[in-house]
Amino acid sequence: MPKKTEEFKVGGDEIVKKVKELIKQGNARRIIIKNQKEETLIEIPLTLGAVGAVLVPTIAAVGALAALISKCTIIVEKK
Repeated sequence: MPKKTEEFKVGGDEIVKKVKELIKQGNARRIIIKNQKEETLIEIPLTLGAVGAVLVPTIAAVGALAALISKCTIIVEKK
């Protein structure tokens, strides 16, 4: 079965908000954040058991990343 993906172009100040929103939706398998040069900055694999406190360090890392970049692409692989 082929992977379904979606892409979102966001500014640095919107990254954390968008990632939290995608995690909350619950149908994402992996979130990939790339910079303007299409270089992968972070990959977040999401499993059924990865919720709540498990994702707090990941969200913190995304927040730190957001402070360093102005624009990026968020790629979401869905179930």
